[in-house]
Amino acid sequence: MSKYQFFCKPNTNRKEFTFLNSASDTFLQEKEQLLVQGFEVEDDYIYAETESEAIDKFKSNYLYAIEEYTVSNPASGVFYQLNQLIKFVFNIFRKRK
Repeated sequence: MSKYQFFCKPNTNRKEFTFLNSASDTFLQEKEQLLVQGFEVEDDYIYAETESEAIDKFKSNYLYAIEEYTVSNPASGVFYQLNQLIKFVFNIFRKRK
């Protein structure tokens, strides 16, 4: 799983952004270049399997972090799993109509 850091232009409401993979050999140099260009570090690192997954997580504005926290607690994890199961069943019935 890769670790991505996102950067945004100030006052763009997260619309103008770019990101870097922190495992890159040139990560620190690229980060410095982005900061000089006026980008600011946005939030914390995002862990994802692919770049597109990282972008989706970034655009969700950390809703995925809430889901991960929910699943990490056994009591709320059971509720979350039941909720996902119900959604899955409803989607199956919707597709059959």
